[in-house]
Amino acid sequence: MQQRVVVVGLGIFGSNIVRELYESGFEVVAIDKNKESVQRVRDCATKAIQADGTDKAIMEEIGIQEDDVCIISFGEDLAAATLITLHFRQMKVKTIIVKAPNEEHKLILEKVGATEVLIPEKEIAHKVAKSLISPNVLDYLPLSGEYMIFEMAPPNSFLGKTLAELQLRSRYHIDVIAIRDIVSDKLSMVPRADFVIKDGEVLVVVGKEGDIQKIK
Repeated sequence: MQQRVVVVGLGIFGSNIVRELYESGFEVVAIDKNKESVQRVRDCATKAIQADGTDKAIMEEIGIQEDDVCIISFGEDLAAATLITLHFRQMKVKTIIVKAPNEEHKLILEKVGATEVLIPEKEIAHKVAKSLISPNVLDYLPLSGEYMIFEMAPPNSFLGKTLAELQLRSRYHIDVIAIRDIVSDKLSMVPRADFVIKDGEVLVVVGKEGDIQKIK
């Protein structure tokens, strides 16, 4: 059974989260004190409620539960985001994800109980910069230390060659852990050394960012 997600604050970020999760089959409760914002997501949420998210009594009445995933999206309104985060922590909610505009707000939100703080503008800027630094990198997931998991489009020089011929571990210090076919979305986990790289495939690799940037 999937966890219920409660989204408080239905601006652009919050309403898009509601739509994405609802279309993926999640039970989503959308909350905002603005009537028009609630109306906009009524057809793409399990329940859309017009209510003041900073009112703890109303949140308790709605029935926020410990195991709910609560997402708070209030843009620049640090006071509202902080108060709701504090209330949810007092209600023993285990997962509280909050959108923040900057690092200073992030520190405050973490102090009052946010389990994760997102800075979307910073993440987008980081991804755009990375796409220019390493054009082949499609997506990435940070691991511990300097290591990351990258999804990358193979350069033309890789096409038609086997993993053994490419010698990625010895030349670039990276390991291919999977190969995904874009058309069929088929994933080949831990491909063999004789796997031939073809056009329309994406490599999922583990390595350091600096080593990935060496691949052009």
